[in-house]
Amino acid sequence: MVRFSSNGSTSAFVRRIHPTWRGVRLVGSQRPTVFLGLLLLLGGGCQSHRDSAPPSIEFSKVPPAAQGGRERVDTISGRVANARPGQKILVYARSGPWWIQPWPEQPFVTIQPDSTWSTSTHLGFEYAALLVNPDYHPAPTLDTAPTAGGPVAAVSTVKGTGEIQVAPTVPIKFSGYDWTVRTISSDRGGLNNLYDGDNAWTDANGAIHLRIKRREGRWSCAEVVLKRSLGYGTYIVTVHDVSHLESAAVLSLNTFDDWGGDQHYREFDVEASRWGDASSKNNAQYGIQPFYIPGNVAPFVAPAGTLTHSVHWEPGRASFKTVRGPSTRAEGPVVAEHVFTSGVPTPGTERFQFLFYVVASEKSPMQHDSEVIIDKFEYLP
Repeated sequence: MVRFSSNGSTSAFVRRIHPTWRGVRLVGSQRPTVFLGLLLLLGGGCQSHRDSAPPSIEFSKVPPAAQGGRERVDTISGRVANARPGQKILVYARSGPWWIQPWPEQPFVTIQPDSTWSTSTHLGFEYAALLVNPDYHPAPTLDTAPTAGGPVAAVSTVKGTGEIQVAPTVPIKFSGYDWTVRTISSDRGGLNNLYDGDNAWTDANGAIHLRIKRREGRWSCAEVVLKRSLGYGTYIVTVHDVSHLESAAVLSLNTFDDWGGDQHYREFDVEASRWGDASSKNNAQYGIQPFYIPGNVAPFVAPAGTLTHSVHWEPGRASFKTVRGPSTRAEGPVVAEHVFTSGVPTPGTERFQFLFYVVASEKSPMQHDSEVIIDKFEYLP
């Protein structure tokens, strides 16, 4: 607190605050007037300092570190400092990609008068809270952790608590390799599908069967993942006839790296589907991610009958080919082929996987249970 003194020390105080005022004599009514202006100047500076203080976010409750799934939710909470009026909180959880929480259609969390915030979230390995302007339009998923800038005033990330919990899987052997079968739900294809361990099995001939079935009003799908990463080399998969698939069904043969968001999860695909559009001429495609970049998808027509698909992955190059019939070395009458030389990922911890799932479609929604058979998987270093 600044006090006025009766001994004329105001002038000395002013000189200490602003040395260039030395020698200026304040007399009579000038003293309180000038001093009042000085107080306003100092007060305005304090307010300006408070206004310019950067916003920050802290966490008071963090959910466990666990593989995501629509059936597992918890509460995440925290506090904001120096938020501006109208700003809100957004929360992402990372399980593979960063998924907005708790739902894409309900992303914004209101900051309470005491600066606290709280929302439900599906579980993930990490969590991110964003302080955003009211006109911000968030992406439902992100490949990499969100950062501050523009309409995003602040970002804070935190790892989930405790040891990482991985969802239980069902082991399966196929073509001499160890695989696991997914048992928790997923949002692939814009539709929340269930995944059951009994939707994948091998028969007496060693072929693997993948099934889509209706369960309690929802589609239960199949995902089978190789237990180890193989890296550069040639991947060969022989598949029975898939010309019978409904347009909303997808068979995807791909690599995927849960920790590879900086390289779009190191995903490249051979996919059989019409993506919910029964009128589409093409029923298959090759692709590398992200799919929305021109040139990253090469559609083609997959004929009826057994087909063998191959991908030769090398530095800066991914060569896809499909031939008719079973083929150990992907040799035979060529159905389609394509080479990608841009955006090709480098190896990391990606693993090869088979997915058989349902996409959302208003034109041609899935109607019936379905099954596909994969005869053989082969890898050539």
